[in-house]
Amino acid sequence: MSTTNEHAGKVIITCAVTGAIHTPSMSPHLPVTPEEIIQESLAAAEAGASILHLHARNPLDGRPDQSPEGFAAFLPRIKQGTNAVVNITTGGSPYMSVAERAAPAATHQPELASLNMGSMNFGLYPMLNRFKKFKHDWEREHLEGSRDLVFRNSFKDIEYVLETCYGNGTRFEFECYDTSHLYNLAHFADRGLVRAPFFVQSVFGLLGGIGSHPEDVMHMKRTADRLFGSDYRWSVLGAGANQFRIATQAAALGGNVRVGLEDSLWAGRGELATSNAVQVRKVRTILEGLGLQVATPDEAREILDLKGGDQVAF
Repeated sequence: MSTTNEHAGKVIITCAVTGAIHTPSMSPHLPVTPEEIIQESLAAAEAGASILHLHARNPLDGRPDQSPEGFAAFLPRIKQGTNAVVNITTGGSPYMSVAERAAPAATHQPELASLNMGSMNFGLYPMLNRFKKFKHDWEREHLEGSRDLVFRNSFKDIEYVLETCYGNGTRFEFECYDTSHLYNLAHFADRGLVRAPFFVQSVFGLLGGIGSHPEDVMHMKRTADRLFGSDYRWSVLGAGANQFRIATQAAALGGNVRVGLEDSLWAGRGELATSNAVQVRKVRTILEGLGLQVATPDEAREILDLKGGDQVAF
């Protein structure tokens, strides 16, 4: 993996603001309403995130909402308030159809959209060991249901998202939860359905995907290096307590990092993060301590060859 000399030592921070994994009862700081998502996004960008990875939620009970209207409630205000790149999920929730999951990105035509690169078991149910009381009935069902859940991302599903969104100039954050997902991406590259540079987001520590051991991180990087050479830009996210350790390892190896309350609710052992910006500031301190610089949004656009914030449909 390489980037141009002009951007050497520049690290892209992505902030995943709310996601669809954690539920409102787990933290009072998880943004749920459009206003909360706007405030959290703008504060994260101010703290140093150059990409904002966004999901929508039902403002009444926090349930994942993958309607284009749900995103329309906050996208224009975020665009007005920051130059950060907006990245819209096509992962949505594992309980949704691929057409439902792709609809917001197809409608709003962002610079970036996430794209999961393979089917997998998606185990959230161990969180029931830590969280016992829930404000909404759907929360316990959401976690317990993952005991018998395959998050479907078939080759046909991936083709659907590519065909639906690529024509709008949207590029992808390819979310790879295991080495097989890297090979799936290579398959689509061989077919000419995706074009370099590939923004590869390696996901570590989610039950059903690759683990969080330092050797797992190295194995994903070695595999991507072999498959894509200089044609990809590497980023990592560590789930839960793995967040900052894996970010530090990857940054030291020349990678980019993702933080945010989608991936972890914590700022440290036993300490809930009071905002997304807390995590962004913490990882920024780590990066700068390693002698690295945080990429600006426009530098991120150049590194990832994005179309520009003036080309979106919101």
